[in-house]
Amino acid sequence: MTWWCTGMRWGGGRPAFGWMGERGERESVVRLGEPVAFRVGGARRCLGVWRGGRRAVCPGWEDVPVRGTRAQCGACAGIDRAHSVAADTMADDPRPYHVYLAWFGDGLVKAGITGVGRGSARLLEQGAVAFTWLGRGPLMAARRAEELLRVALGVPDRIPYERKRGVRVGLVQARGWSEELARAHAVAVRLGDGPGGGGWPEALEPLPCRVVEHAEAFALAAVDRVDAVVAGLAEGAVVAGTVVAAAGPDLHLVEAGGRRLVLDTRVLAGWPLEGAPVGTDVAGVEVREVPVVRGVQGGLF
Repeated sequence: MTWWCTGMRWGGGRPAFGWMGERGERESVVRLGEPVAFRVGGARRCLGVWRGGRRAVCPGWEDVPVRGTRAQCGACAGIDRAHSVAADTMADDPRPYHVYLAWFGDGLVKAGITGVGRGSARLLEQGAVAFTWLGRGPLMAARRAEELLRVALGVPDRIPYERKRGVRVGLVQARGWSEELARAHAVAVRLGDGPGGGGWPEALEPLPCRVVEHAEAFALAAVDRVDAVVAGLAEGAVVAGTVVAAAGPDLHLVEAGGRRLVLDTRVLAGWPLEGAPVGTDVAGVEVREVPVVRGVQGGLF
């Protein structure tokens, strides 16, 4: 039976590969210290749309480009965009949302929102090294607070993933995230101290600063060097190595010859993958260097 990879997801605080086949979907847990080895066994296909806890299969089972991190055809991607929280088309969404501040590196803080029911999964998926909740409330109140933070603190609501990856090498030695998040949280709280609550939406319940760290979950102590990133596949390509760390969508692998690779697992999505012998050499993949970035955001305050 053929299984198409749906990428890597975080559940219960640990990463797992997702798989789609004729009999439904399954997961396989990614374990640090263990080898992985895959061979691409066919064409890359559209994975359809995930809605309401289940996948709607692409009607045309369309081919998708071999490059890129999104395994969707144009029609399915359009449906996803139209029904996403980011599109602001769900103003009547009854679910509660968290507003958070997340830390990715020195001076690299962002504001965002995530469904309360998802817990910290969204932060793990983004590769946030640490975070703190800031408030809780309905969707549109959370959205207004996110925009207020973006303007008042000078922090973005999006950070290109290349920047997150670039600051990760040797990051665990810095350990400045708690202090930086505490300062950002304190400034954010003061925004609501003015007459009538300042700029904070009344429906948003403020939450105390309690920094949650992901350095251990990601095994960042092992990320002391990166030689290249696997950024694309092709039919017949082979990816193999021992898993030493995982952060966001990235797996950090050590090849049999000692080369340290980052596998962006988003490029696995949509490919039919089959097992390959442990110790097989990496072949047929697109690789590129990972620039090491420092101080990319500038003065936060």
